[in-house]
Amino acid sequence: MKILVTGCNGQVGSELELLAESHDAEFIFTDSSKLNITQQPSVNSFFEEHKFDYCINCAAYTAVDKAEEEENDARYVNINGVRHLAEACNANDATLLHISSDYVYHNNINRPLKETDPTTPQGVYATTKLQGDFAAMSYNPKTIILRTSWIYSSFGRNFIKTMTRLGKQKEQLNVVYDQVGTPTYARDIAQTLLAIISQCEKGEAHYGVFNYSNEGVTSWYDMAKEIFRYKKLDCRLNAILTKDYPTPAVRPHYSVLDKSKIKQNYKLDIPHWRDSLHDCLNLLI
Repeated sequence: MKILVTGCNGQVGSELELLAESHDAEFIFTDSSKLNITQQPSVNSFFEEHKFDYCINCAAYTAVDKAEEEENDARYVNINGVRHLAEACNANDATLLHISSDYVYHNNINRPLKETDPTTPQGVYATTKLQGDFAAMSYNPKTIILRTSWIYSSFGRNFIKTMTRLGKQKEQLNVVYDQVGTPTYARDIAQTLLAIISQCEKGEAHYGVFNYSNEGVTSWYDMAKEIFRYKKLDCRLNAILTKDYPTPAVRPHYSVLDKSKIKQNYKLDIPHWRDSLHDCLNLLI
């Protein structure tokens, strides 16, 4: 079994690379310098050369605010790149596992969001991620999409690393409290992707869109509070409204994901966000 992982330097890609060390599959990890997914001929030739069974697409344009000014760049990666991978997977009878976002919903439904709920994305990033989902499903029927939220890890730049750093430097910080969702540890996502592949290998594949995040509900403010408590950081937190912290791209106020579908189809035991947060914080100095 041969698995391609794109976007290997991102949070999920980095976690997959760690897990691959104890996995019996053959992995090939690529970044944009090794495989530019926006270039269809390069993608096609790469697949023809390696004959992949699975492609885990961790590559994405994720600069949510910057995307408002760089729409073409976001479209090239989040739509065109996904389409190229889906077409190559289809031509080679490979399964595509693609990571999407809670931002695609943004529908003002204040209950856990289901895969069948309306999608009304706001902004370039959210719109391109949804169109990428459509491309993946349209061009390869053997596609599994994971829509996830608030990703963090010990790799790269993310909320918990920023809060840990600033909590050591600042006397007080303002953090938004009226955006509610679920933090998701990239390592849990990586483990889930490999668990899904294991089930596919047993002939128990379920294709389509699946929500995935850690269990539980919180706000950015409460998450920061837990980070400071666990790391024993003496920094005062001030709860503020989203309107007091304006950004170029609009964030969804409520993005708690209903994970019933993925738990039923793939028999997953999903950790609580606080437990996974502690596991990750233990890796940070």
